[in-house]
This record gives sequence, structure tokens and C-alpha cells, in this order.
Amino acid sequence: MNNDKQIAGFSKLSKTEKIHWLAQNFLYNNPINVAKEFASYWHDSIEEQKIFDGFSENTITNFFLPFGVAPNFKINNKLYAVPMVTEESSVVAAAANAAKFWFDRGGFKAEVISTLKIGQVHFNYKGSFEKLKTFFPTLKSDLILGARDITANMDKRGGGIVDIELIDLSDQLEHYYQLRCSFETCDSMGANFINSVLERFGQLLVELVQENDIFNYHEKDIKIIMCILSNYTPDCLVHAEVSCAIDMLGEIEGMPAEEFATKFVQAVKIAKIDPYRAATHNKGIMNGIDSVVLATGNDFRAIEACVHTYACKSGNYSSLSDASIENGVFKFWMTLPLALGTVGGLTALHPLAKKSLELLGKPSAEELMKITAVVGLAQNFAAVKSLTTTGIQQGHMKMHLSNILMSLQATEEELENAKEYFNGKVISFGAARDYLNNLRKKAVS
Repeated sequence: MNNDKQIAGFSKLSKTEKIHWLAQNFLYNNPINVAKEFASYWHDSIEEQKIFDGFSENTITNFFLPFGVAPNFKINNKLYAVPMVTEESSVVAAAANAAKFWFDRGGFKAEVISTLKIGQVHFNYKGSFEKLKTFFPTLKSDLILGARDITANMDKRGGGIVDIELIDLSDQLEHYYQLRCSFETCDSMGANFINSVLERFGQLLVELVQENDIFNYHEKDIKIIMCILSNYTPDCLVHAEVSCAIDMLGEIEGMPAEEFATKFVQAVKIAKIDPYRAATHNKGIMNGIDSVVLATGNDFRAIEACVHTYACKSGNYSSLSDASIENGVFKFWMTLPLALGTVGGLTALHPLAKKSLELLGKPSAEELMKITAVVGLAQNFAAVKSLTTTGIQQGHMKMHLSNILMSLQATEEELENAKEYFNGKVISFGAARDYLNNLRKKAVS
């Protein structure tokens, strides 16, 4: 039974021992049955399971998410079938629908604008800022030279340290300054590389200030607060867009092309000015982006943090996408930061992440940025298209019907019957449950 006694050494227990302890203290079940249930999700290959266990701490089993594919993405006249990992039923369908829609209308265009990533050395300094500023050119050169052993391999690949800036924020926080450093990490996300360089910078900053006679005794007492990359990368930007003549849009869900385009643009403008709408609008974009980021073994949490910060760059939270009608041409586009990698980390360890990159033709980090941004734009197009025509629930609940029926243990035959019955009808959990109960009553009567 559960108790308040703290367990010591939990991480050192085997998976079976961890499960046994959880079953006894929290799950109130037969430990043998609980162990069998968790073990049923383990990988058949012991070696593969060791890889998954190594991704995290205190692992007891695997948690599965659907791995889907959205075909027909034409990006810069190249065809892709895009892997997407998501549990939200309508996401892959919506992306595939948008890809198909734009396939014969020129496809998607995408370009990488910049690829710089940011790291910071945060420190306290109580001396003269003028002295520090005077010393900075020498400091900058010595810092770059002092980290050469860490950056050598990245330098050879065309990356490395791009710049170091001295930032004075002492007017906002007493004695607080930072080194803001920009990096090029080529095809890797580069988090470990950046953090290693920053920690070296922190160590060298203290040593170099203490060794220089320009500073008096008290000014040499420099304190490093922390050295860490920033997940806000406003100079790691990718642009994606679609456009066509309005008459090429065709009639959409019974709505004339010009009316649809006008309504669509207005919907995007609402998301530009209203943060309540912008939050949901941008969440739809991230439905697409996150699914590709997950499928390729990248860090969706870092991407989310960066993108939503970027959405506030004007001072107000706003839509990431834009739309316009000019000279009879409908245009829909988006520019946003995406710091992605195709080498290192989970991209090299997770077997399905490797397979995802293979499916995409083993792209460079820049190509993956383009693909991912396009999927986000496609997702946004599909969502706004539904909202401004039939409404979001028709398509969403149609996809969700299967989940409802499965939760009610529907058979394959019952699933097919229910899908036919609810075609064109309002779908809800209660309605699906009542239909299934009536169907089963008829079957036994």
C-alpha cells in the first residue's frame, strides 16, 4: 500500500524491481500482472530496448505514439513524403489534404534566411564598464583562441563561433552583464557544442580579467552566474509560402474562390491583432511542426519555446503566418525560427528518427528547416480553410469518431457501421455511445 516513506536508490533498481515497487505502492494491483502489462510494450529486441532505456531516467517501458506519413508535398519542385509523429487524429490528414491541394497550384516554396544560434555567458561585474568595453576586443580574440580545441572540428565543417557581443544590462539588474555569442553549427543542433564553448568562455573570462592590469583589485572580482545556450534563435530563420491566382483556387466547399480568399485573409488578420485567436492559430501551426520535429528526433520543446517567443517580437503575441490578396493573387506565407539538426543526438540513436531522415532523402539541417516550416504552413492553411468554410468540427470529429468508438471497444464491423451512420451527422461521445448501444441491442434481440 502507499506510504509516505521516501525510497532511496530507485534509479539503481532494475525495471522489474521499479515496476514491482510501483505496483505495491501506487497501482494497487498484482505486481506480476502489472509487470506483464508494462513489459508488453518493451521492444522485442533486447539491444533496441537498451537504446530506448538510455534516452531517459527510471525507464520502465515505452510510450507509443502514431508514426504517420503525409504524401504529395511539393517543396521547391521536389516531392516529399513527410513523416509525422502525433496523437491528434486530424493533423496528418489535414497536412496531407493541404499538400494535395497545393500540388497542382505550384506547390510550396521555402528558403532558409539565416542559421545562427545563440549562447550566453551571464556574469556580475562591479567595475567600470568603460574599462571592460576597452578591454573587450582583446578579450574577444583571446576567448575565441582559448576555445580552439573545442571548435576545431566544427570549424573544419564550416561552422564555429561567429561573433561575441558584450551586453550591458546593469540598468535593469545591478552589476549584470553578458557575453552574447552567436554560432554556426552546420547540420547539428549543436547544444552540447555551444554549452561546452560557453563554459570555456566563462572560465577564460574570469582568468583574463584577473590577469589584466587595466582592472583594479575590486574590478577583478568577476562572478560567473551561468553559461548556457538560448533556445531563442531569432537569426535561425526559414521562410515558407504558397501563392496562386485567385481563380486557380477554385470553388472550396461550395464557396466561390474570391469569397474564400477574402475570408481567409481576414481570418489571418484577426490572428495578427488578437492574442486569444493567435494562440490557437499558432498552436495549429505547431501541430504540423512538432510532428515533424518529433519524427526526426529533434527537440520539440526548444522549438516551441523559440517560436512562441518569436511570436511576441512586436511586443504583442501575434500570428506567425500572413496572407494577402494583391493584383488577383492569393498569397499565404510564414517566416519563423527553427533550429534543427540532422546529425547527433536522437537523430543518430533513435531507429525511427534515422528512418524518418532516410524517408526525407537524408536532408541537411537547412533542407529539414524548409520541410518542417512547410508542414506548419500546410497545417495552418488546412485549419483556416476549414474554419472559414465548413467549420473545424466536421473534419475533426469525423477523425475523432474512430477514437471514441475504440474507447467503447467497438468491433471492426461496428466501426464501419458507425462511420456510415454518422456521415453528415453531428458527432459526439454521447451520440456514438448511444448508437453503439442500440446497435448491440438489435444484434442480440
